[in-house]
Amino acid sequence: MWQPYKDENPVVESHSNITSTDFWNLPPVKALKSGLTTSRGKILEIDWPPMSLPSTYYYISLYFQDNRQQSPYSWRIFDVSINGHTFFSNLNATAKGVTVYAAQWPLFGQTKISLIPAAGTPVGPVINAGEIYQILPLGGRTHTRDVIAMEDLARSLQNPPADWNGDPCLPKGNSWTGLTCSNGFHARVTTLNLTNAGLSGTLTPTLGHLSALAHLWLGGNKLTGTIPDLSGLKDLQTLHLEKNNFEGSLPPTTEKLPRLREMGKLANLTVKAKRSEITIQVQIASYNRAFSVSRWL
Repeated sequence: MWQPYKDENPVVESHSNITSTDFWNLPPVKALKSGLTTSRGKILEIDWPPMSLPSTYYYISLYFQDNRQQSPYSWRIFDVSINGHTFFSNLNATAKGVTVYAAQWPLFGQTKISLIPAAGTPVGPVINAGEIYQILPLGGRTHTRDVIAMEDLARSLQNPPADWNGDPCLPKGNSWTGLTCSNGFHARVTTLNLTNAGLSGTLTPTLGHLSALAHLWLGGNKLTGTIPDLSGLKDLQTLHLEKNNFEGSLPPTTEKLPRLREMGKLANLTVKAKRSEITIQVQIASYNRAFSVSRWL
């Protein structure tokens, strides 16, 4: 996902006729229509990406384009460094545009990009766009039944977590916020925990298709509508849907789930049947977050 970036550096607009096909990796044309620059003789420094990065290797691609009509006496030449390490030397940003990249570049924490002008260069450096990716091997995929159920739920929520896209469980360690998944080539969703996450929207019928789900915790949100049939959740052990705005009654099949041992009290719903072995209690658990990064500068 490309997004605009802005800081305190001056912005220059480009009027050159550039197309995505001028670059091998096809960046959007809009990303090259403006750039950040600085005065003659000064180093252009940019703190990008704006968030701290986990320590690993990244694919990085940077884009440069001179907004002026050039001549042999006014080249825009500079060195590019990332966190003090040389990324590219004597780069000549032409009116047609140029990109430089590295497939495996180590990063950790906050990243600083520095553009250092060559001696005697009549204008300051410029940069138009950048991409950064952490490449993670999948090593499998999430079971199709679970993918469909989670995608349906994401569409039914008005404000799902920002990272709810792509494969719900993989890569391992980067599952969707609130999910815990099983190991194996076909991963299954075993826990869905978005307690007190500020969610609004409804629950979909396919939620009952998460047949490996052991813990469903969605309490303390603003969910509405009816609770769907959960009879397909044969492995469900704990259920917390309390402190929402559901209507109607709890489906009677819920109390027949063979492994259910704990359920949060639903004060505004009618429970048509009860089981003595079900413990009623309220608990709150934490959940993990993951993110991906790709922006234009």
